[in-house]
Amino acid sequence: MEIAPGVFTSNIDTQEWEADPEVGGLVHVLAETERAQAGMSRFDAVPAEPVSYTPPGRETIVVLEGAARIDLKDGPSVTVRAGDIASFPEGVEATWHLLEVPFKEVWVLA
Repeated sequence: MEIAPGVFTSNIDTQEWEADPEVGGLVHVLAETERAQAGMSRFDAVPAEPVSYTPPGRETIVVLEGAARIDLKDGPSVTVRAGDIASFPEGVEATWHLLEVPFKEVWVLA
């Protein structure tokens, strides 16, 4: 919600979730400019297939709930759990395996 010009607020319990066809979960975009986006993603169940995702910019996440193993193409696997923060470079090909649901994360793409 924009409470003043350029000032946005939300909450982990927001009801403003939308389907995210790119990854199959739900998304809540808090703010978006030409150079950056910020929001939250949510999965309430483990998807039938792992989720492939390549960020269009540097993506930094904070895991709020749940856990995931992120397999980086030609790289290591990263396991993140509630309370963890991680950052991935633009264009890294990754496959997400949700280990604990519900899974919620805050993300910033810049």
